[in-house]
Amino acid sequence: MTIEKLCSLKGKVAVITGGSRGIGRAIALTFGEAGADVVVSSRDRKPPELEKVAEQVRSLGRRALAVPAHVGKKDEVERLVRKTLDGFGRIDILVNNAGANPVLSPMAELDDEALD
Repeated sequence: MTIEKLCSLKGKVAVITGGSRGIGRAIALTFGEAGADVVVSSRDRKPPELEKVAEQVRSLGRRALAVPAHVGKKDEVERLVRKTLDGFGRIDILVNNAGANPVLSPMAELDDEALD
């Protein structure tokens, strides 16, 4: 049984942040296999990696966009939404996979306030 028959996302539009590698890439490809059109986004300014994931989704017969965006920057998130709406007309699924850590130190060195 194919993933599309098991869990069809046919006709849905999915936006996946942190989509250039790892879990985000796997989600993008699985959603594509399930029938969704996919927008992959990443703060990584290496468009070839992001575009490669979009191309892999396209190779499944789905539409895909690669949109670099840092989810910690409002203007970039607004641009991601705009490009998605311009390309697909709507957003049905949002996967907030992008990781963000505002504290740049080892966990062992953090005090209780930093973890609050």
